[in-house]
Amino acid sequence: MQAALRPSQTESQAHAASPLFPPQLLARLDKNGPRYTSYPTADRYHGGFGEQDYRQALQQRRAGAPAEPLSLYVHIPFCESVCYYCACNKVVTRHHDRAARYLDALAAEIELHVRELGEGVPVSQLHFGGGTPTFLSDEELSRLMANLRRAFRFEADAEISIEVDPRTATPERLAYMRELGFNRLSFGVQDFDPRVQAAVHRQQSFEDVRALMQSARALGYASVNMDLIYGLPLQTTESFARTIEQVISLRPDRIALYAYAHLPTRFKPQRRINEADLPDRETRVGLLSAAIDGFLKQGYAYIGMDHFALETDALAIAKRRGELHRNFQGYSTQPDRDLVALGVSAIGRIGSTYSQNAKVLDEYYAAIEAGRFAVERGLALSADDLVRREVIMDIMCQGRVDFGRIEARHGLRFADHFDRELLQMANLAELGLVNLRPGELQVTGLGWYFVRAVAMAFDGYLHAPGSAASYSRII
Repeated sequence: MQAALRPSQTESQAHAASPLFPPQLLARLDKNGPRYTSYPTADRYHGGFGEQDYRQALQQRRAGAPAEPLSLYVHIPFCESVCYYCACNKVVTRHHDRAARYLDALAAEIELHVRELGEGVPVSQLHFGGGTPTFLSDEELSRLMANLRRAFRFEADAEISIEVDPRTATPERLAYMRELGFNRLSFGVQDFDPRVQAAVHRQQSFEDVRALMQSARALGYASVNMDLIYGLPLQTTESFARTIEQVISLRPDRIALYAYAHLPTRFKPQRRINEADLPDRETRVGLLSAAIDGFLKQGYAYIGMDHFALETDALAIAKRRGELHRNFQGYSTQPDRDLVALGVSAIGRIGSTYSQNAKVLDEYYAAIEAGRFAVERGLALSADDLVRREVIMDIMCQGRVDFGRIEARHGLRFADHFDRELLQMANLAELGLVNLRPGELQVTGLGWYFVRAVAMAFDGYLHAPGSAASYSRII
């Protein structure tokens, strides 16, 4: 495949020298780091935490906080074709009959949770991810939703969302999903440029996505998100600028702009990408800078990291009010909830534990069909994990850490517990990323664009050499 036609050095340098990303900051901070959808991050989970530990966590929840609302996540792994950039757990197949056994297993897994938690536990948030949730037929989605509604009690204002592959959806399908109770959608767009789409094996037209957007609006979906990826093969600043213009013209409520992490040794489909076609660092910075600039000029608020939202959207309102939270799906307006995760490879959180189901479909089936939870690994958080999780989430979500509040909640002296980290904060303050005041750490406007670097300073697991190698680039 022919290498990408990249923008001129002058153009790339102009973007790299953007006020958002001064070269001196890029030189120091453009490194690999976690996204902190959890802390500790999922690579710290281990096989010493298993099914019995998970059962105990569920039982403790039932005894201590049975009326607290849950979040639910359901993983649908099936895809009709493979997208070369994808790092998700998936099963590529055109045989839709394979969904039948999976739905049986999900029904059994739901029943296992009912036995431990009791019937009718309230649910404030449900998300279907994948894979491709719209791989399921209307009848299969109906069956799954019916099982969930029998087991749990959905609150009247519950957020019920689903990831939609525009290639496997129609306006009629969106209407049916609305009847099932879905009120939020996320469209996987990634890029509208035909050359880029061909390079990553995901071809879909702007016109098809526009038709789905129009239908979603007419059907009364409360929020529509679009996923984009920068750093894909053959992307240039000019081509991605066209994609940004097209996305803005559709006016989604929210936009998630992810950096492509090229890790072909871990994710086999990525080996089909020609590394020579990947944008260099200067171009990647240009792609990101131009996207941020375009969204901000068109009325979107920068929520943090990958997320943008219209100023009138609940996510932007939550940020202004200091009410943002973060879970495995990214930024959320929901309070910090326990998360029950269903399906192969799904990751959940109950109390002070994290757990992940078996990643291999046959192993997931074997556990569930034997009447066991499919938990393969997890983690029970230590006291130090808990305090660091709170600090990191305060940074990622509120951009502020109140030392006194942390001290009162965890019975420690902040300056003693985080003496090394505060020295790093002093260095970041010199770079203009944070303000250190008596009893408080505040992320600056510039610091929001490097918020992962700020949070990483408080990560107790990142000090070993090479420990950040498996994460994506911060920029």
